[in-house]
Order: sequence, then structure tokens, then C-alpha cells
Amino acid sequence: MSSLFNHKNPRRVLFIAPEAKPFAKAGGLGEVIFSLPRALEKLGHDVRLMIPRYAGIDLEKFHLRMEYEGLEVPTDCKSGKENEPTHLICNVRKYVPGVAKNGSAAHNSSDELPVTTYFLENEEYYEKRSNVYGYSDDTIRWALLCRGALEFLKNSNDWIPDIIVASDWQTGFLPNYLKTNYKQYPKLSGISTVFIIHNLYYQGMFDHRFVSEMDFDDGQSAMPSFFDPRLFKINGMRRGIMYSDTITTVSPTYSQEIMTKDYGELLEDLLKERRARVYGVLNGIDYKDFNPETDENIISKYSVKAIGKRAKNKKELQSRFGLPCEKDTPIIGIASRFVEAKGFDLLFSIIEPLIRELKFQLVILGVGEAKYMGFFKELAERLPKNVSAHLSFDPILPRLIFSGSDMTLVPSKFEPCGLVQMEAMRYGSVPIVRKTGGLADSVVDFNPRTEEGTGFVFEDFNPLSLAIAITRACEHYRNQPVWKKLQKQAMSANFSWENSAAEYARLFEMIFNTNGKSNGKAGKSNH
Repeated sequence: MSSLFNHKNPRRVLFIAPEAKPFAKAGGLGEVIFSLPRALEKLGHDVRLMIPRYAGIDLEKFHLRMEYEGLEVPTDCKSGKENEPTHLICNVRKYVPGVAKNGSAAHNSSDELPVTTYFLENEEYYEKRSNVYGYSDDTIRWALLCRGALEFLKNSNDWIPDIIVASDWQTGFLPNYLKTNYKQYPKLSGISTVFIIHNLYYQGMFDHRFVSEMDFDDGQSAMPSFFDPRLFKINGMRRGIMYSDTITTVSPTYSQEIMTKDYGELLEDLLKERRARVYGVLNGIDYKDFNPETDENIISKYSVKAIGKRAKNKKELQSRFGLPCEKDTPIIGIASRFVEAKGFDLLFSIIEPLIRELKFQLVILGVGEAKYMGFFKELAERLPKNVSAHLSFDPILPRLIFSGSDMTLVPSKFEPCGLVQMEAMRYGSVPIVRKTGGLADSVVDFNPRTEEGTGFVFEDFNPLSLAIAITRACEHYRNQPVWKKLQKQAMSANFSWENSAAEYARLFEMIFNTNGKSNGKAGKSNH
């Protein structure tokens, strides 16, 4: 293991993704693709990234220089129609951290900067699009990204990665292309692939649960041309799993859950076939960004050694949400998207009697499906002294909730990883979670006999189990010495990206130390 940290075995790693902070971020993936490559780079690896250059990515702001002009990306189209060209013309631009446009050093802290990043330019599919997702031709856009990356590497005389890391269905086409269309190129034959499953539910621009037999993609057929309607039926998630050398998920528990019928989203049999190549690595959070000692978005800064200063944030949270400022009343916070997967259906029959009996306050932040929005709105109207809901997106308020609430509720039906519970613990808000996915891997159930643990965990997905967990939390809150100890244990848990990067570094070494790599359904690669 020491070789990973003394840089004797640095690897060249290229991440391919549709989004990455700070260039273009639409969701959690953008945060992962910013943080994980940086953490790997700090371990000594040569890590780079490739994303599309959307309309909102400013050439001047990021000092993007031309790296390859006039890249011809094959579409595999043979129709001869004017609107179905055989090649799409792209450019590749490059961002180098800490380098200004004129080549001089830029005055930025390297801790804040992304890794070296390539941008695939195409006027029609990227430069005319302001958003990352949401277009009817998204499948073409992601196929172009995958194939464009391989074409760029094939034609590059500069840098070839040892490993390409792809994520979710949007880039699941890349391992497929690499093992089929590009298997004859010696320059690319030594590249290994890692495919990260962030959420198995999303497999393409269709509902995978309702696919006709005629449209079903078994992954064995050749990739259609960019302009063939069949391309829109291709299951990028299935192909990423089939053709990658190694598959990872965003938590160890999720890597096991997806091999079951309940969580496998109709891919459980394929995943069981590839079991020997499936691993789980828990995602992390940015401890420099989420830091109650330095966070400018909270009223009173504090640390695990000065947790008493947290009380001012609780008062501010109550004031901001229009609740009575009662320091001894426990506050449970919710900061979430309101979708079925998050498990809020469990609250419908129990939350009002629990609030009346246990006398806690509930602050709610989020947006989502109408049935949840309506439920929380009506609950706040019925119990205005105990419940307050802010039903719109706000990037700052979660920090206030984490820093001021006593507990954070995450009752997910399924949760591949989850970051809310990690962020809450970082700020001393004790999580109440269901034992699934990354929640199971990151929260240790509190044991009143030993006083060990970091939160309150329930296992069965039913209202009674959740009610018991909330009751346990509120009862232990009454014993403040024990509660302060629990808060400190939660704050002391370590979910930094450095831990996640070390796990990926171990995987990379395993890939290179394994002879005769399994290359999915494409068979052995021509090394």
C-alpha cells in the first residue's frame, strides 16, 4: 500500500463525464467529477478530465486554449443524406490549472482548482446548448462525447491514459466503443476502463422497466450510427457494465444491493455475472467547503471542540423559519429533493402525531413532486408553531439547517450513496436514516449502553420503524451530556475525498496487477 502514497506507481487517469464543477454543474455528479480527480492527483496520479464545452463555459474566464482543431468523429452513418454526415467536426480545447491565457502562472490556490481538463467542442450539440441535460437528442450528444474522446486519444501525440473512468449511462458507451470500434488501434489497446454506477435507475432516455421486446437492448449488437433511431433505445448503463474492466458503485452496500431483484433495476443478473469485477467505494464530501469553522454562510462558526457556539445557529434557524426560539426544543431538519426514492411517504401517517407527542420542531427545505410539496405545505399550515417549510431551491439554506438543527432526517427508500447525512454530521446535526446504500455505510446506529455511534438507523421501510427511530432520537436528546458526545462523534467521522481516492488508487493497482483482465462480453482485449 505504501507505494500508492510515495508515488512509485503513478497512473495516467482520464475521467469522462457530461458535467464537472466549476465548468458546468447540474447535480451531484458534477461535484464528484471535480473532487475525486483532485484527490487522486494529490496522491501522485496524473489525472485529467474531458467534458463537452457548453454555451455557458467561458473561453476567456478559464483560459481555454486550442489543443486539437478539426477532429473528425465518425458517426457510422452510411445514408449519404446531407443532414446525416459520416463525420462530425469537433475541436478539443484544454484547461491547465494555474496557467493564465498568456501562459504565465495564474494567481489561484491549487486547492481550489480542477485538474487539467479537455473540452470537446461541437457547435450543434454543445456550443448551442446552455444546459447539460434535457434535450431530445441527448443520446447523440453523449455518444459523440464518448467517441470524440477516443478519436482525440487516437490522434493525440501527447498523452494517453492508462485508465479511463466513465460514469453512468451517459458515458457507458465509451467502454463499448473502445472494445469494438477501436480495438484494432495499438495505441488504445492498453487502456483499462472503470465504470462508476452513481444511480442504476437511470439507464437511458427511456423507462427501462417498460421496454418492448422489439426495443430491448441486450448489449450484444453493434452500436448504431448517431442518426439511427435505434441509438435512442441503447441501454448505456447495461453496456457500461458489460464492456468495462471494472465496475464500481458509490458505496459498498449499494454494490451488494444492486445484485438483488429489489435494487437491481432488471440488471441484477448481469451484475451477478460480473460480480468479481464489481466494487463499492463510498463517495466523500469536500471538507474544506463544508467546514463549520470557516463557513461564511452560518451565523456562528464553531468546531467539535467549541460545539457550544452552535446554539446561536439554532436560534437563527428558528428565527429564519418563523418558529418559536426555544433552545430546549429539538429541531429535525429535512433538506432534500422530494421524490419517491427519498422515502418521505413514510411520514404521511405518523409525522403529525409524533410532533404533537414528542414536541419537536420540523424545518423543511426542498422541491420535487407535487404530492410531497402539498403534504409539507399543509402540515406547516396545520402546525405553524412546530413546522415551517421553504419549498423552493436554495443553495445556502442547507448550511443553516445543518448548523442549527439537532437532527437531519434521511428516510430513503434507496440511496446509492447520499451526501446529506455526511454534510449534516460534519455540522453536528445527528442523522436519522434508513439502513440502505451509502446511508448504511456512513451512519453507525447509536448504542445507549456503550454510547458509541453517529446517528439513529432503522432498517425496515415502514412508518412504524421510522417512528421508533425519531422517538429514540428525541428521547436521547433530553440527556444533553450524552447528546453532546453523540454530536461530537458525528462531527469526527471522516468522509473526505482523500479516503475515496485511496480506495480508487487501490483498485487501479489491482487492475494493473491482474493478468488476463476480463473485458466484458467483448472478450479479451488485444493487448
